[in-house]
Amino acid sequence: MSQHASESDNTSLEEREAQIARYLTDHPNFFERHPALLRNLLIPHESGAAISLIERQVESLREQVHHYKSHLEDLVDVARENEALQERMHRLTLALIDAASFDEVMNALEDELHDDFKADAVELRLFSNNHLEDHLLDDKPEHIATFEQFFSDSVPICGPLQPAQLNFIFGTEGEEIASTALIPLKNDGVLGLLAIGSRDPKRFAAHQGTQFLMRLGEVIGRTLQAVSLPGI
Repeated sequence: MSQHASESDNTSLEEREAQIARYLTDHPNFFERHPALLRNLLIPHESGAAISLIERQVESLREQVHHYKSHLEDLVDVARENEALQERMHRLTLALIDAASFDEVMNALEDELHDDFKADAVELRLFSNNHLEDHLLDDKPEHIATFEQFFSDSVPICGPLQPAQLNFIFGTEGEEIASTALIPLKNDGVLGLLAIGSRDPKRFAAHQGTQFLMRLGEVIGRTLQAVSLPGI
């Protein structure tokens, strides 16, 4: 037996397949020079039937097109949702601009958030200044203290709240609230929060983005600077 034949016999199936794969990769026009081979190659299909390589390529292209089409549809849905969100935010901003008193601010928030944003509960809580420690001496220090990190970070949060927190914000209505968006309000001597509650546990999830809530908090904070605040 020749040395060449011996080396060929010692080559594993995996190595030979790798060599073939490298050759076809390096010579992409191979099947153009051998069209009959391309037509005669059969590839097993998931259904159990054998199909030609060309049919398999067409099927693969169809799968890619379906994938890209599905991805495009998802992007279009996100774009439409963002456009609708921007429109709702615009209406809420205009309503807040027209508000001349604290009561009108609350009415605007109640109307717009309930109607346009499908909120089940809306509450605004304000304190007398930006020093949270001053409020730890009031009649409910344990409730205020639970929000210390929230006010310190000054970043909106979404998700479920503890029963004591829900009771402090929403009162007895808090028993029905399964998820909440909390927005910090810190402007010119006013410390507060806006809470938007939902009975749907998936309505405000921890993984959701908060960019919209940040902007909403800024608009409300600026609005509160221009109106007389009760008890402050």
